Amino acid sequence: MSVSTYAKLFPQHVLDEIFSPQRADRFFEALFGDVNEGAYDIRLAYRRESEDRIEFEFQLIQRPGRCLACNLTHGLPNVFMRHPVIDINGVVAQIGSRMTNGMRCGKWQLGRTREVSTQVHVMPLQISLVPATPSGDN
Repeated sequence: MSVSTYAKLFPQHVLDEIFSPQRADRFFEALFGDVNEGAYDIRLAYRRESEDRIEFEFQLIQRPGRCLACNLTHGLPNVFMRHPVIDINGVVAQIGSRMTNGMRCGKWQLGRTREVSTQVHVMPLQISLVPATPSGDN
């Protein structure tokens, strides 16, 4: 099975440039006034694609000595959608700026937080794909 177009465009090191691991610290500093209050690190990861959609996920990874409980992550999609440090619009714009296959990012949405394990929760980021216009207009 060959590696998909988007998996090639978005290896983990590229996603770490788009959403740096340090952004979690900035998020917790803004939210709580102290980086050390954060219970998890945040990582953007490629998930899968279809003909008209590409999916990423925000992985919330428990920090050593901290507890990653559902009550900490349940309401996060609403917080992430409007928090300026997380900047989902900026993340989607950076993803779109790296697309070279005649497609561009359309509308996006965050899915509900889901517990993968007691140490990892994920929040899907689904981006619709639309053909890029020849003039580069959105």
